[in-house]
Amino acid sequence: MVSPELSSSFHTSPMANNLRHNARTKSSYSFFVDNFLLAGSALLAMLVLWIFYSFMGTTTQNQDSTFSNPIDSNSKSTITNNNNIQTSGFSSGLEFDPPDKTFYDDPKMGYTMETKIENWDEKRKVWLKKHQSFASGVEKRVFLVTGSQPSPCKNPIGDHLLLRFFKNKVDYCRIHGYDIFYNNVLLQPKMFTYWAKQPSVKAAMLAHPEAEWIWWVDSDAAFTDMEFKLPLERYRDHNLVVHGWNNLIYEEKSWTSLNAGVFLMRNCQWSMDFLDIWSKMGPQSKEYEKWGEILKTTFKDKIFPESDDQSGLVYLLLKEKEKLGGKIYVESEFYFEGYWMEIVGKFDNITEKYIEIEKQENKLRRMHAEKVNEAYGNMREHYLKDVGFGLMSLRRPFITHFTGCQPCSGAHNQMYSGQSCWDAMNRALNFADNQVLRNYGFVHQDLLDSSTVSPLPFDYPA
Repeated sequence: MVSPELSSSFHTSPMANNLRHNARTKSSYSFFVDNFLLAGSALLAMLVLWIFYSFMGTTTQNQDSTFSNPIDSNSKSTITNNNNIQTSGFSSGLEFDPPDKTFYDDPKMGYTMETKIENWDEKRKVWLKKHQSFASGVEKRVFLVTGSQPSPCKNPIGDHLLLRFFKNKVDYCRIHGYDIFYNNVLLQPKMFTYWAKQPSVKAAMLAHPEAEWIWWVDSDAAFTDMEFKLPLERYRDHNLVVHGWNNLIYEEKSWTSLNAGVFLMRNCQWSMDFLDIWSKMGPQSKEYEKWGEILKTTFKDKIFPESDDQSGLVYLLLKEKEKLGGKIYVESEFYFEGYWMEIVGKFDNITEKYIEIEKQENKLRRMHAEKVNEAYGNMREHYLKDVGFGLMSLRRPFITHFTGCQPCSGAHNQMYSGQSCWDAMNRALNFADNQVLRNYGFVHQDLLDSSTVSPLPFDYPA
């Protein structure tokens, strides 16, 4: 399409006027000659096209039948006459599911907590063997699960905050190539509040046999270091990873010695069995009230007689240390999840530290595609190796968890005001968002201002 400005310019140009004048003054002789030549050219073109299509028709008939196969000719999958998909070597991934029976075809298989899953390791192994495209790299494949309640939030800004927390998780997963599932229904209606995560995790294991790890992250937890990745090699001999402190578990016997709002669970039979044991302390169990009394008696700092999943997990570590403890890794070396009150106030100093690093290393200031962001995160580690982790560190905290603030209900710990919760959430989410927006050329100048961004100059922050 020609713009009005260009169109007007063309029609008033001297060359255009000359062309129009020449066309009006053509003689009848030149008109005849031109039309004769035009007819001859058209006849010749038709002859060439007839020869071309005749040749193509013959060639197509002699082609192998796979030429018209709707599956990419480079794929090793073919469609047989009976429409069954067969595979030779690697499958075509997301578009491929063989007709061979797997655990999904077992009528006894179910996703609920009541359904006992047995021989899960072997069933996963068989499924991966039939889906070779997912078998490669399975040991590093992580599937993140999170969620919230099915009803609207009571807090006027609750739904907005939950949306931003979810966006934060989606950003992190996209950057590192993880899949994510957000669940906002009670898969097990009687397992409410903090117990709702166990049914979600079990269902995710069954729905994603290609994932080695299922990673539960509470809805009120935000990734505040978009570059840091879980040190999976550290957990190679373990099946469950939680953030906590061994001395508080085994010596102080505190129910807050760990946090069950974020945990990493291996997709294996051990985990299936552990979920069965753990969930028997929950509200769907006939012994729910009994467990509440047991847990309150066990932990002197537990003031309410309700059985919650966190107290239950600490109890299992205490009472079943020999049987279960060897497979549970209590992570305390970095902010696998960190308490927001000790983190949010450090964001400005941490930002200054990272700007200082980038001023030293021009490679870290280079603009790049988001897909290769991990390479720059690895590069930054060279400058952070001596910074350490934890309370006094200027390293970005991996996950900031707003324990005690309830963005949806609006309730909060009486130690602080609701406004301090919401302001801190905005600061944390914008702090994380700046790391994402950097790859899109923008940044929040004010961590309390979520709606305003500024473009970044080239070679920032030189």
